[in-house]
Amino acid sequence: MYFTGIDMGSTCTKLIVLDEGGAIAYKKVVSTGWNCVETAKGLIDGLAKEGFARENMLIVSTGYGRQAIPFADKKVTEISCHGRGAYYLFNDDAFTLIDIGGQDTKIIETERGTVRNFIMNDKCSAGTGRFLEIMAGVLGVGLNEMCELGRESKNHVSISSMCTVFAESEVVSLIARSTAPADIIHGLNKSVAGKTAALARRTGGVAPFMMTGGVARNRGVVKELETALKAPVEVSEYSQLCGSLGAALFALEKMGVKL
Repeated sequence: MYFTGIDMGSTCTKLIVLDEGGAIAYKKVVSTGWNCVETAKGLIDGLAKEGFARENMLIVSTGYGRQAIPFADKKVTEISCHGRGAYYLFNDDAFTLIDIGGQDTKIIETERGTVRNFIMNDKCSAGTGRFLEIMAGVLGVGLNEMCELGRESKNHVSISSMCTVFAESEVVSLIARSTAPADIIHGLNKSVAGKTAALARRTGGVAPFMMTGGVARNRGVVKELETALKAPVEVSEYSQLCGSLGAALFALEKMGVKL
């Protein structure tokens, strides 16, 4: 028997399969696209080709598109799944989880995988993965390249606008003044970190801090976040898959196994 978690986010859909012992047997990240049902079906069809038959799986869905997955055996909120998945990844009894996804930022206080308090910024794209994606397009670089370039900054600049549209105008002005892309990216990373740290302070979140979501792959943002929070921020190689991992763990718990 296998236990599958599907985290359907606004930008990417993440999938993890656990075996009966709770070990990760398979993982995949794809673009969500415009049709959530077709994206999820494609993932399940792909699993079948890898030898994971649907009849031998329990599936839990999460994320903003969780209700659009008709074949899920259970649907769980992303807040609960991130808390549960982070406990598996970081194995710390109590911590503050920072999740920066494509369209929102979540600050989640957890205790042994159970959510005690949380706050979410889902009203504005500033400070999210979408913000960085838009700015990468303005700069003409890929997101992976952007992650590395910001660490090469020599002359730091600040992005003061709190709005994505106005921040984009700032970036265009900096480009016109021949500002080095690395310096602009450093300013963008610092802006994202500042907004996130302010959100964390609103919850009263304290160290240790753990980070999940796709933006956790951007070491520049992580470094600036550590500076803003005045504390280390731990990242896992599976940080982007945290929600799907939590969903898979909830599937496993349906069989009476809790890790």
